[in-house]
Amino acid sequence: MGRATSHKPLPAPVCGANRLPDDGACVRLPEDDEGAPAAESALGAHRDVRGDWVVYDQIPRRPDRPANYDAYQYPVPCTAGCVFSGYDLDRTDELQRRGHHLRQVGHGGVDLAASRGTPVVLMSLDHQEQEAEVIYVGPLFGTTVVTRHTIREAGVLRDYIVLFAHLDSPGPRLLGHPVGMRMQPGEVIGFVGETGSPGLVHLHLEIRRVRDGTDLSHLSPAGLVDAASTVVCDPRNVLSQK
Repeated sequence: MGRATSHKPLPAPVCGANRLPDDGACVRLPEDDEGAPAAESALGAHRDVRGDWVVYDQIPRRPDRPANYDAYQYPVPCTAGCVFSGYDLDRTDELQRRGHHLRQVGHGGVDLAASRGTPVVLMSLDHQEQEAEVIYVGPLFGTTVVTRHTIREAGVLRDYIVLFAHLDSPGPRLLGHPVGMRMQPGEVIGFVGETGSPGLVHLHLEIRRVRDGTDLSHLSPAGLVDAASTVVCDPRNVLSQK
């Protein structure tokens, strides 16, 4: 065994007014909007770890869709209040979820409370035209299954992808080489777990609209969630209502 090497912590930077040191950087406080355009400081943006504004390309909830998460169907049994962390990328900076050292800011899906091993079943989205297609099974946000769904919106067919993340394991049909497999609603996608999220057993459900002209078959797993290929969407826009 090699000897452990100790590293001295870096000295905290000297920060000016309305700044706090965080992991070697000076971070602006959420209420400090100096220099930010009004539209950015209001909705759809946040301060990153360096204090710079990051503006989201995202699709917020449509006004005609219910705001109450309990109005929708989910891939796990869901009683009132089972959504414990919802979509917040269209909220003001100070109301977005913060991660460790501000490295993860905002939440582009919904987190569903369920016990370990609960079956996660495939669901149809609103106005879906055909069977869903499995396009990825493997590590992404922990063990993740990604499916592609074609939806008719205002007379136009659009592709969406759905991420079922932090699974304990994929479903039995998805072992081996499932890419390209078509699945029916109600089939088991996987089982609830905590992979990639140790200590917090839950299902992360994220929905993204595929950009026109994007060929999903040529994308890496990380490319599936890259803003250049897919746009994060408030799940309430396309989830089926109860």
